[in-house]
This record gives sequence, C-alpha cells and structure tokens, in this order.
Amino acid sequence: MKVDFDVFREYDIRGVWGKNINKDFAFLLGAAFSRYLKNKLNKDKLSVSIGYDARLSSKDIFDALSKGFNSQGVKVFDIGLVPTPVQYFSLFNLDIDGGVMITASHNPKEYNGFKLSLAKETLFGEEIKEVGELMISLDVQFDNDVEPNIEKVDMLDKYINFMLDQFGYLKDVEYKPSLALDGGNGTAGFVGFEIFKRLGFDVKGLFIEPDGNFPNHHPDPTVEKNLKDLKETIEKHRLEFGAGYDGDGDRIGVVLKDKTILWGDQLLLLLSQDLCKRKKGAKVIMDVKCSDVVYDMIEKTGCESIMFKTGHSLIKDKMRKEDALLAGEMSGHIFMGENYFGYDDAIYVSLKLAEIVTRDKLDLVQWKSSLPKIYNTPEIRIDCPEDKKNGVIEAFKLILNKNREELGIADMLTIDGVRFKTGYGWGLVRASNTQPVLVLRFEANSKKNLDMIKEFTLKQIEELIRK
Repeated sequence: MKVDFDVFREYDIRGVWGKNINKDFAFLLGAAFSRYLKNKLNKDKLSVSIGYDARLSSKDIFDALSKGFNSQGVKVFDIGLVPTPVQYFSLFNLDIDGGVMITASHNPKEYNGFKLSLAKETLFGEEIKEVGELMISLDVQFDNDVEPNIEKVDMLDKYINFMLDQFGYLKDVEYKPSLALDGGNGTAGFVGFEIFKRLGFDVKGLFIEPDGNFPNHHPDPTVEKNLKDLKETIEKHRLEFGAGYDGDGDRIGVVLKDKTILWGDQLLLLLSQDLCKRKKGAKVIMDVKCSDVVYDMIEKTGCESIMFKTGHSLIKDKMRKEDALLAGEMSGHIFMGENYFGYDDAIYVSLKLAEIVTRDKLDLVQWKSSLPKIYNTPEIRIDCPEDKKNGVIEAFKLILNKNREELGIADMLTIDGVRFKTGYGWGLVRASNTQPVLVLRFEANSKKNLDMIKEFTLKQIEELIRK
C-alpha cells in the first residue's frame, strides 16, 4: 500500500481514519514496528502491550495492528480501552519489549493515531520516521488469517490499585476538598472518578462515560470554552476545584472555586513549590510556552528551571537526560518523577493536587492571587496549512530582526519556533506537531503592552499565511 508520510509527526503518528490511516496501515505498522523492535533490541521473541482510546475507529485499528504484530511472531498483551498513562504504566509492570497506544488525544473525532514505545521510552523525531521508512520498504499485505497470539491483561485494575496504595492514607484524613472531574467522554474520566470515590472524596463526575463521538464538548481542557460545564458544576455545588482530562488522559486543565483557570504553567509552579520543600536543587523542565513569572519563581524556590521544546516525548526525553523530577507544558502535560515513573498522567496529577490541598489546607484561589501580577494570553491557535507552517515562522523571524530596535527585542530563542523577549514582555510563534495550526502566546507587564505585542504578531502572521 502507499503510505502517507505526512502522518509521521514529531512525537507520534496521527491521521484521519479512512483517509490516510486504515486497517492496511495499522497492519503494516504492526509488522514494521516488530522489525524495528527486533533490530533495536537484537531479539527474536518479543511482546508488546496495546491499549486504545474511545474513538470509533480504535477497536478496528487494534485488531489490524495486533495481526500485524502477530504476523511477525510478536505476542500482544491486550490491555483494552484505557487512558494513555495506563498504557505507559504497562511498560513498567509487564515483562514486555515495547507498546502502542492507539489514540489521537484531543484531535477531532475523525482522527486517530499511535504513540509508540521501545522498552520504557516513547519514540519521537527520527525514530518515528525510521518506523515510517520501514513501513514503506516492507512488502507486507494485510492478512486476516494470521494466527492470533493475544493475551488480555487487566492493567487498569493494577493501575487503580497502585494509586490507592500511594494515596490511600487520604481515606482517613478528616478534611478533603470537594471537586469535580470532567472526562470529556474520553478514557480517563471513569478511571479518575473511581479512584477519588474510593479515596473518600466528594467528587462530581461530568461526561465520564467513554464516547468516541464526544457529544458534550471537545476533549481539550486547555481551551476555555470546553471548561464551561466544569465551571458551572463548581459554582452550583460550591466545590473547591475541578479537573478536566483530555481525550486520552495525559493532559489536565484545572478550574478553581471562583471559576478562574489554573493554567498549566501555574499548576507546574505549585507542584514545583511542593517538590522543592523536599528536594532542594531539583531540576524542573518547562516548555517554551510557559510564563517568565513561573521560571523566575521556580528559581526562587531553590529548584532549577530549564526551558525546552514543546512535545510530550521531547519533554520526557529531556527530563530523563537531565535527571529531573518534574516537567510540564503549558498545554497541561505534567510529568512527575518523584514516587512515579516520569510520564504525563492527568489522573496522577489531579490526585497530587488534591493531596497538596488536603495536606496543606491550601486555598487555591488565594495561592493564585498571591502570584505577581502579569498580563498574558492562553494559547492562540491559528489555522495554517501543514506545508506552510515552517516557512511562515522563518519569514516571521526576518520581520522580527528587521523591527528589532522598534520592538525593543532583547533576545530571540529559536529552539522551538521563535520566542522573542522584550523589556516589557515576550511573544511566541511555533508550529503545532499534531495539527495544521500555528500556536502563539504572549505575556507583558501591562494590558497595553500585551495588546501591542499580540496585535503586531497576529497581523504579521496572518499576512504571511495568506501569501
């Protein structure tokens, strides 16, 4: 079959079901990834775990992908419909050589995709492209008659019991915050809800039933309009906070009792402050979208903050190389290494947040209001054709250099798109690795300066896209 190489992204594989991803693609991927694992591990007898999200195409993809693995003699452990963190959890709790999570995370329902792992590490960049090249070179056809070698494993139960063991002491604590969980009809809501209930929390569940049509709202908790129901529930029941999970449970959004949002970098700061009480000097990795305020305040806690590229696999790899105990992104991917495995898990983070609030009797609204006053935007996403994204960014860099003195640009960081810093704020333009969009964010010391830097950038970017 002809393989569309555009589906091989920086840190996963994503495409549209029935267009550039189908059963033939999934079978071929299983066969090619088998060869990849055998080459890297120098082993003939291999096994992998496969989990899948609630998308309507996920079970069909699982069946074809498993046949592809089995056609190459690779055993499949079927861990069923689970959040992505549970698939990662299986890598640490089964004697296996790698794994695949079938998911397109927060993409629209017609999308699906794959997150690939070798041993305990997620593939990204050139590694994913190498699997793609193997797919192109293989002379393998879909075979429905492959002898199955699949074993079902209840990894979800093991995961839930792990959480109950780690946070079980909270059952006996007199004060616990009331909260709500919005699962967005993805795969994490029902899991998180069960854990919180079994720990004795007063928890309200919204849209916790998996449904690949996502009938209530898009499963992306970093977009404020998707938090409308969570805000209303918090207000109606006078809850302390609420957590929203994305479609596959590796990203989190948090809403406070006053219906304001605790953005991803602010949540990371709170977790950093807690970590640094025990681990002075610990390294914290953050992506280029995070606030300067957060970077500065983490340094003041006695930890070391390190700026890096956006991307869950990229951040996770950087975390491992730096031996960091905490990492995160503005988009709500939070990676915890203290007493955990260092991957992004929205359920674990929501439990950790509840633990901090419980233990410290922390008022999150007061904590947020104590932060230095700054004006910033959430992520701004602008549609941009896939083949134009990088060209637009390169052209924008030239514009910035031309207007460097007028804008007061003191520094330009280009590790991921371009982040330009002035004496009064900063702006960011980068290409999304998962969608045909450019991602922008801005921060300044006044609303006037924020509007100025934002309007200048938006005008230039929109003109470049139209060219």
